[in-house]
Amino acid sequence: MEARTVSARPVEDSRPPDRGERPARSSARQDVALLPKAHLHLHFTGSMRHSTLVELAGTHGVHLPDALVEDWPPRLHATDERGWFRFQRLYDIARSVLQTPDDLRRLLRETAEDEAAEGSGWLEIQVDPSGYAAKFGGLTPTVELVLAAARDATEATGVGIGVVIAANRTRHPLDAKTLARLAVRYAGDGVVGFGLSNDERRGRAYDFEGAFRIAARGGLLSVPHGGELLGPGSVRECVETLRADRIGHGVRAVEDPGLLDRIVERDVALEVCPASNVGLGVARTAADVPVRRLFEAGATIALGADDPLLFGARLARQYELVRGEHGFSDAELAELARQSIKASAAPEDIRRRLLSGVDAWLAAP
Repeated sequence: MEARTVSARPVEDSRPPDRGERPARSSARQDVALLPKAHLHLHFTGSMRHSTLVELAGTHGVHLPDALVEDWPPRLHATDERGWFRFQRLYDIARSVLQTPDDLRRLLRETAEDEAAEGSGWLEIQVDPSGYAAKFGGLTPTVELVLAAARDATEATGVGIGVVIAANRTRHPLDAKTLARLAVRYAGDGVVGFGLSNDERRGRAYDFEGAFRIAARGGLLSVPHGGELLGPGSVRECVETLRADRIGHGVRAVEDPGLLDRIVERDVALEVCPASNVGLGVARTAADVPVRRLFEAGATIALGADDPLLFGARLARQYELVRGEHGFSDAELAELARQSIKASAAPEDIRRRLLSGVDAWLAAP
């Protein structure tokens, strides 16, 4: 996974690159922040600006630990139980600063502004309303508040936003069924998918099959997390049992060639988050995240930032890491952007506009 630079393929050629082709060296590089793309792996609280976290904490009298102030971004390592507990604790503290409807509206507006600045024309943001329901009047009012805030943010920035309702795999599967029914209720009003997040080691995907069946019958995408803290067995359950359309992370699929072939055959997209994988200790360095191997195997990849508030890197940085650490050419980066758009739930007009923009980015001098 040694570093390369850009491909010898002419920048005018917007065809998908040969996945087996190794890029040659060149000094010409396009600005990845100008590359139109979709962002499919971003968590609600984790999308908050650090400056907003600090400001809201002061406003609401929330004490922030040093890891979220002077030592930000925090040093994390979640491959053991203690490390994951610390990560989750910091996330919960950050969530506690969101105390009013205006706070939620501000978060989504600023997130959309940041997405627009990094070339993202479509965002699918993941939220577990259970974590906010006590402050905002229950599950249904919370979902309605988030959806209204998303519409306002789209109007203000032009970035399309779909909402993914996510169940927490550390809670009872019956809770997930409740969320799935709620998600289906708003399937035509901004909710586009149903997810499953939190520590894979504390809840098998198999146990949540009923909730995902409800969501699928309601026309929602199946987008569970898997293959981050656990190996390919976790990914396989997401593919075979939850009938995943996309998998959050999924990088451990490279450990099972047969499973990876199955993912490619079914065109299950992998939401790969390089900075997050390093931050949580899933990979030692960005060069160790198997983006190149997945890409050359034919997998559909949608790069994501996961939780910029805790990992300190937004979407454009993920493309920069793939370029710098894995030698992706501009043509290959453009193909990653296309894959993110095609794997999204974006309306057809947005897809066409973004795909046309990718071609224009690649053809620019």
